[in-house]
Amino acid sequence: MLILIQLLLAHLITDFILQPNSWIKHKRKYKVRSHFLVIHALIAGILSVILLQKIEWWYIGVIISVTHFLIDWWKLNKEKDNLKYFLLDQFFHLLVIAIVWLFLINGFSKIIPFLQEFFNSTTALLIVGAYLIVIFPAGFLIGKATKKWQTEIGEMHKKDSLDDAGRYIGIFERILVLSFILTNNFSAIGFLIAAKSILRFSDKSESGARKQTEYVLIGTLISFTITILIGLLVRHFLF
Repeated sequence: MLILIQLLLAHLITDFILQPNSWIKHKRKYKVRSHFLVIHALIAGILSVILLQKIEWWYIGVIISVTHFLIDWWKLNKEKDNLKYFLLDQFFHLLVIAIVWLFLINGFSKIIPFLQEFFNSTTALLIVGAYLIVIFPAGFLIGKATKKWQTEIGEMHKKDSLDDAGRYIGIFERILVLSFILTNNFSAIGFLIAAKSILRFSDKSESGARKQTEYVLIGTLISFTITILIGLLVRHFLF
């Protein structure tokens, strides 16, 4: 694990600490012709070797630098610099790090046994299944259960709401609640409910705000009920 942590730390320092905004702007403007792109990639490789503290692994620095350069070059050629491409960029960097780590620890032969153990583990499958349920099917169920009120308040507050904000709030809300239950932190659920209630009830001055508040409260209660039941069911089988 030490080698993996060292490689990850080198990446984090390179991408988020040793890369000023002026470099980023220069790279976006000149793309592959930007000398800062080369410098940034070299820093990624050199820092990796420094943290690994083994000069004989110099070739790892070369691999990290070359792949870092290519991945960043790919991202710079995209018209939009949005969350999607940021996540893909980080995913590719982390994938390279994972492959390098497995190579250094001779871990490729352990991948298949690990996957077999994972898919034969009741605990792992129950936990993964629980998170998938609260993220996807639970959202559809809540949408169907509150559908009759959506039309009534939809047009009223459509212009004042962020697109899909409620859906994402619900997803993260259920993930947090399930995590609290599985880690035996039931009291934290109360703080989450209180925090959301304060935010939703803080402004009642607008026309129709009461209907909006009631609609959100119904959705929240359904969301919490489903997630708590699933969490308790998983705990019953695990503990």
